[in-house]
Amino acid sequence: MRFKLSILLLFISASISAQIVGKVTNSKDEPLPYVNIYLQNSYIGTTTNDDGNYTLNISKKAEYVIVFQFLGYKTLSKNITPTSFPHILNIKLEEESTSLEEVILNTAEDPAYRIIRNTIAQQKENLARLSAYTAHFYSRGLWKVKDVPKKIMGQEIGDFNGMLDSTRTGIIYLSETISEIAYQKPNKFTEKIIASKVSGNDNGFSFNSAQSANISFYENTVELNAALVSPIATNALNYYNYKLDGVFYDGPKLINKIKVIPKRPNDRVWTGFIYIAEDDWQLYGTALSATGAAIQVPFVNNLLVKQNYKYDTTNDVWIKISQTIDFGFGLLGMKGEGGFIAVYSNYNFTPQFNKNTFTNEVLSFKPEANKKDSIFWRDSRPVPLTDEELKDYIKKDSLQTLQHSKPYLDSIDAKRNKPKILSLLMGYTYKNSFEKWAVDYEAPLTKINFNTVQGWNSKAGLTYSKWYDDARTNTFSGAVHGNYGIAEDRFRFTVHMVRNFNWKDKLRLSLSGGSKVNQFNGSEPISPFINTISTLFFERNYMKLYERNYGQIDYSQEVINGLHLYAAAGYENRKPLFNNSDYVTIPFENISYTSNNPLAPNDYSNAAIKEHNIVKSKLRLQINFAQKYYSNPDMKFNIGDSPFPELNISIENGTAITESNYDYTQIEASLNQSLTLGNKGQFAYNLKSGTFANGDAISFVDFKHFNGNQTRVGTSANYTQMFNLMPYYMFSTNKSYFEGHLEHDFRGWILGKIPGINKLNFNLVAGAHFLSTEERKPYSEFSVGIDNLGIGKFRLLRVDYVRSYYNNESRGAFIFGLKFFDIFEP
Repeated sequence: MRFKLSILLLFISASISAQIVGKVTNSKDEPLPYVNIYLQNSYIGTTTNDDGNYTLNISKKAEYVIVFQFLGYKTLSKNITPTSFPHILNIKLEEESTSLEEVILNTAEDPAYRIIRNTIAQQKENLARLSAYTAHFYSRGLWKVKDVPKKIMGQEIGDFNGMLDSTRTGIIYLSETISEIAYQKPNKFTEKIIASKVSGNDNGFSFNSAQSANISFYENTVELNAALVSPIATNALNYYNYKLDGVFYDGPKLINKIKVIPKRPNDRVWTGFIYIAEDDWQLYGTALSATGAAIQVPFVNNLLVKQNYKYDTTNDVWIKISQTIDFGFGLLGMKGEGGFIAVYSNYNFTPQFNKNTFTNEVLSFKPEANKKDSIFWRDSRPVPLTDEELKDYIKKDSLQTLQHSKPYLDSIDAKRNKPKILSLLMGYTYKNSFEKWAVDYEAPLTKINFNTVQGWNSKAGLTYSKWYDDARTNTFSGAVHGNYGIAEDRFRFTVHMVRNFNWKDKLRLSLSGGSKVNQFNGSEPISPFINTISTLFFERNYMKLYERNYGQIDYSQEVINGLHLYAAAGYENRKPLFNNSDYVTIPFENISYTSNNPLAPNDYSNAAIKEHNIVKSKLRLQINFAQKYYSNPDMKFNIGDSPFPELNISIENGTAITESNYDYTQIEASLNQSLTLGNKGQFAYNLKSGTFANGDAISFVDFKHFNGNQTRVGTSANYTQMFNLMPYYMFSTNKSYFEGHLEHDFRGWILGKIPGINKLNFNLVAGAHFLSTEERKPYSEFSVGIDNLGIGKFRLLRVDYVRSYYNNESRGAFIFGLKFFDIFEP
């Protein structure tokens, strides 16, 4: 009954257009998903969906040979001459009976190794066959959750705006993309999206892009968050064992089915099967899986990649016609699964490119791409929707109108806006979704900290937010915050207004002012939370503060692609501050609080600065050379991982009002980059150099301060912005300086090869840091550490041993990294 109902639904959906429709099953009448179906000697094809249903668009009545191809099953060719449309053609595929009878087995070595070596030897030639082409691309992505808990870590989850049913199961993301793509070796790529559809959002833009879906096992590594070694990479024999599992024929072509077995399962490797055409030494198909540990995404249980290829007689090449990526995931009691299917068609291997074919705009949308109606999608999508997907579109499209209505939004807001017992202490948000505004109250209980200047202190505030479009690309926010320190007995207030005009050139203006306490280092390297712990429990009051009364205007914009401009100007009144509290939770006999003077820690009477007024201005240019980007009518997204470094050039001026010798100019330039080095990991560097003009007598506030760390706690994902053992203000300078940071995360390349240790899935990290200033001898640090530490799926810790060298002295210490730290920050 279900089989007949599926065919009936498929027949109805295809009734207006010329199509061949049907269902593909196995010998047990079970549906076969992702079977490749195409017209013989053409690029016209389709793929079955999860229910085994397919539609093949045919424009005229004629005689056709339709090929049904699926890994593990015999390829079937069917001659048909449809006299009317839609033409129903149901197919039953037989399982492929692989055989080893034709293979002469050598007891010394499995025949698979000969096949693999020949394929590896032809790697460059295989890549060259696909050196330039255009094609049509279709992709559909789906994420589904099940048994979602009502609360996670005490926070109510809700029903995801109606996406979950009574069993708390449902599709939370479903989208489709149809696009035209072009590629030219080695790395030129462009994609123009013709149609985009997101379930429940008729203004949505899907980013199921062809470039992000491109998985080529002919390359040495496959980038999926981490770089996994391909089973046919030039160095694959160092990572895999192989076994010939069987052979079969697809027409005249002999196909070898080879089992891929990792030598070390915890390497960045695949497991499963690859299919290689004899004599052609090209891929016929893949069915390879990787673990969440291998791709460094612990909440992913398993990831399976299936690819199918067909032989192109004209170009003597096996071309990819479909690819599926399926995965399961689980985190914090939430489980689910997801998948992406991609279909390639209408290849052209002799394209005529011109100078305008490839630009820095890698992906773009044609006008009205997200406005295509259901008739367009029915006639254009090569893979029919499953019953579940069809129901999701219908449900969410009907809900969308309701969910944008004033009565619905008001009812949702009324529920969310209801204050709770602890709202006054923990925070509260009032939202008017229909009018597109909200007010957030930040409560003092969540912002409590301690420092020796203010003693126990906290802040509270109100923020008004207004957005003018559903995508929130055009916004305004205004905030007022108050801060009070008990020991200092002082209130301070600040106001801040921000206007974001768009997400295309990211034009932003802001006004701010008020009174606040600042660290002398404007980068504020010491977290208030970490400082509270360090001060109260270890009597180490590292944070040094001054009072800043100010008014400032800021501007930022991406003027042209890759050129970002940042400008700021303001007035500042700076005042010295002194310690007002000696409270400590755990006192130590030989340790006492230092003064608030970073230049003289034992001088409790004199401050590092005297009160003064100054006008400051700063201009910074950020240059991302050959910046690649995605764009849609509302937004522009710059793509990272560039082969070129990012260059920053800044000039800062200070014009003193009360102290003429405080005038100065500081110029700084920096280069930073992060490079993926295949399966050998990630290398990052950050180099800075600067100098002062007329800066001999300036205030200590305006010195160049370097990000040190005396707390022994790291709070960033990597350490290319800081020195882990350097005293915070020991090397502050108003002269010329150079600092450099290098860090390499081996991502399992070394530890993954050590028996026993490789099961822990740790990452070895090494770093080097250097500082040179005019006044002092050079300072350097070297470190080695272990990243990806944790329990189960929670891998948010890191430990490094750091050794510093300065003035013929060497010191060492362990640094404990907390990559989840920002959740603690006020």
